[in-house]
Amino acid sequence: MRRSQLFVKTRHQVPADETSKSAQLLIRAGYIHKDAAGVYALLPFGLATVEKIKQIVREEMDGLGSNEILMTSLQRKELWQKTDRWDDKKVDVWFKSMLKNGAEVGLGWSHEEPISDMMKEFIASYRDLPTSVYQFQTKLRNELRAKSGVMRAREFVMKDMYSYSRSQAEHQKFYDQTIDAYHRVFKRLAIDDRTYLTFASGGDFTQFSHEFQTICEAGEDTAYLDKTKKIAVNEEVMSDEVLAQLRLDKTKLQKVTVAEVGNIFGFGTTKSQQLGLYFTDEDGSKKPVVLGSYGIGITRLLGVLAEIFADDRGLVWPQNVAPFEVYLARLGDDKTVVEAADDAYRLLTEAGVGVIYDDRNVRPGEMFADADLIGLPKRLVVSKKTVQKNAMELKNRTSDKVQLVEPGALAKTLRD
Repeated sequence: MRRSQLFVKTRHQVPADETSKSAQLLIRAGYIHKDAAGVYALLPFGLATVEKIKQIVREEMDGLGSNEILMTSLQRKELWQKTDRWDDKKVDVWFKSMLKNGAEVGLGWSHEEPISDMMKEFIASYRDLPTSVYQFQTKLRNELRAKSGVMRAREFVMKDMYSYSRSQAEHQKFYDQTIDAYHRVFKRLAIDDRTYLTFASGGDFTQFSHEFQTICEAGEDTAYLDKTKKIAVNEEVMSDEVLAQLRLDKTKLQKVTVAEVGNIFGFGTTKSQQLGLYFTDEDGSKKPVVLGSYGIGITRLLGVLAEIFADDRGLVWPQNVAPFEVYLARLGDDKTVVEAADDAYRLLTEAGVGVIYDDRNVRPGEMFADADLIGLPKRLVVSKKTVQKNAMELKNRTSDKVQLVEPGALAKTLRD
């Protein structure tokens, strides 16, 4: 993608209405646009990064044997009344609206109810189980306080997966496999070393849950973690009883500020009984299906990663989630420089390397400042000086060391 054709504009002034580092950087670097409090549009860089995060999550969910679907955002009132989660006193984050015919509808903040209701058409026998589905869906939650940019928004993208099992033992097997898959996701996102399986309250979902909390100064939760056992306890459920259950020594726990990036819940058979989701077992008996729910905040991860991977010059993306790999900076419009930069762009593109080609006629300092702010893993510079050496200057975003690379060796050098 040529910078002159790219829908992006960087800003070097900090937005006055944003206090979190991630929101400031993502807006300044042209990844997101703030439309209203807690409502953000994804611009080309932001969308590309989110798609990278989604693909990592998608591959791990597919590896569990789950199937991707996409449900509707509109929610039927009567469906949520069956599970006693329509009343604002029970769930206080609903956005609700009225249809032309006078019927009241909600805008999806979660999807256990509609997906489980749909499953009544697909689950009849034990032969239909176990099964699971997942989606990447825009959720809408009427948060009282929307802050920290995309880390706590009123509209956000979430991966939510739902499992349906014949027994608690079968459910537990999938639940444990999902924990392992989540750890793989966070490892591929380069945050597994600071992300902990955390014992927490179930909130609007169930009595207890597990969260995946990432150590992050901009987080809104407090957790107590045991680094040796790689487990943590959310402050809201911290008690001697919980510590005894988890066999944790209070004196060995470290108090940290964390941001929730994922959660998993076991609903048992309660919701299936409320919605009438049953199956016929091998012995001919009718039994309720065991339900599990598993979420990962996709756009929230965008914010968390921006909080963690940044320095005083801008964003510093891990390669797995960077919107592009290389920022190609062309210094000047001399014919030989333009030809060399065009050739480098062609070579990178043909080698399947994601590249932003800054073909603008601007000062080198402005170009380099933009490259640092946008935060791609590598910067490649073509100038009169490099053309004379039949080479280009290559450097990593995390290092000031410059390497001279000949055009013919460019793709191999990047692979290495």
